[in-house]
Amino acid sequence: MTETMTAITSQSDSAAAGLELGTAVRERFNGAAPDAVVVFASAQHDYSTLLEALAAGCGTQVIVGSSSAGEFTNRSRGEGFVSLLALRSTTMKFAVGVGRRLSEDPAKSAAAVLTTFQGLDGGRMPYRAALVMSDALAGHTDAVVEHLTVASGGNYSFFGGGAGDDGRFHKTHVFAGTEALSDAVVALEMLSMHPIGVGVAHGWVPTRSGFRVTEADGLRLIGLNGAPAVAAFEDHAKATGQTFDLADPLPFFLHNVLGIKGGNDYRLRVPLGVNPDGSIACAAAVPTGSIVYIMETDKAAAVLAAERATRVALEALGGRRPAAALVFDCVATRLRLGQSFDDELKACAALLEPAGFVGCNTYGQIARAEGQFGGFHNCTAVVCVLPE
Repeated sequence: MTETMTAITSQSDSAAAGLELGTAVRERFNGAAPDAVVVFASAQHDYSTLLEALAAGCGTQVIVGSSSAGEFTNRSRGEGFVSLLALRSTTMKFAVGVGRRLSEDPAKSAAAVLTTFQGLDGGRMPYRAALVMSDALAGHTDAVVEHLTVASGGNYSFFGGGAGDDGRFHKTHVFAGTEALSDAVVALEMLSMHPIGVGVAHGWVPTRSGFRVTEADGLRLIGLNGAPAVAAFEDHAKATGQTFDLADPLPFFLHNVLGIKGGNDYRLRVPLGVNPDGSIACAAAVPTGSIVYIMETDKAAAVLAAERATRVALEALGGRRPAAALVFDCVATRLRLGQSFDDELKACAALLEPAGFVGCNTYGQIARAEGQFGGFHNCTAVVCVLPE
């Protein structure tokens, strides 16, 4: 049996916010400490102060999470908040893994994360998953997810995202216990007697023929079909009657992201800006040699994608009732949808009732689950449902 508690606070004082949440957790579990806590916090907070107060209040340092760019539960959402999921279970076990210096050696960081995992050699709990939060601004999130998958023998489902900082794109943090770390990746291992469901979906479709990525360097998309990358977007804007302001391209980019063709689906990448040489700064790397498409969507498609991800995650429970869920979507999705982002969250809540959920807007989403397109995504709904 798994007991859960979801909570959110708009308290701006970090010590008070941590104490408020920690005290609420203790009350929910009749004075007992939780087995694990997941927490997401706005960049407005002093993370060390928040985490220390939370740990003292709830009685555990088995804490994982990150800074974020919008926080929510099934009941409320906002910016500048702290959201939390607390867990107590007789059928699940938890462990915290930390990998530092992510930008220097993602393989080494992934290996460090796995040193604390208890399910690598099997054991009596057959279902294995991990919440993974990465400093996306350090790069290499795609690589670290791949290394985690290979090093764990493909026996874990991974889900989570890249830490945010309220859309500033300056510095992001991941949480492990009472530590707030940059240039790092953290994970909460979840071993379970019952299936854990992970669903991933987006509502974007290609608008025209694809482009070959002829040159790229890290987060810079330099050439498409041998021409400066910006040319493809300029041509697309003209063909579709959209405004594309090189001095302020983000409004255009939020509605015209890139999709990397892979199998029967597309991994999305959000362009962020135009460099003087005509290259495009992206939120995540676009591999040289890949085929990419300019993608489009609408508000209804975003809601349907969130519903689809939630349904897939629920179906993976094998008929068991959900105890709680973790939900992630991109900060770009929130910015594009505005108040309509509430419709996406309401769709998830309706499917999960009476279970609650906690989540945040991230700088990219992580999903690696059997039978689904995986890796590091942008503008994609990722839902993990935990069984009762």
